[in-house]
Amino acid sequence: MESAIRNELKPGTPVRVVQQIAARNYTWTSDIRGVVVEYRQQQTGSWFAHSKDDKLWLDRLTLRKIDGELITLNLDGFSHVEVDQTAAAAGAAPVAGDGEKKNATDLPV
Repeated sequence: MESAIRNELKPGTPVRVVQQIAARNYTWTSDIRGVVVEYRQQQTGSWFAHSKDDKLWLDRLTLRKIDGELITLNLDGFSHVEVDQTAAAAGAAPVAGDGEKKNATDLPV
């Protein structure tokens, strides 16, 4: 995740998050839109982290989607977070995007 966006992740901010998981011959992409409930860095009990206190610190973003569902995302280097300007300009929660996951086999040829 880009460090510049961290200061903008305040509660009530509409955002769009695109996350990718790379596989051998395709990329699994998810597109989630919602309003920020909480952004925090939280440690995990990873035994292989070998970091401070043997903990790995993760960026965690909790969103409320348009249907009211709460979702917590673990952000990594393949996560792209942007402020949803259309929803911010309208002053409302975003209405597009449902967190539906798509991969290369779903795309038209």
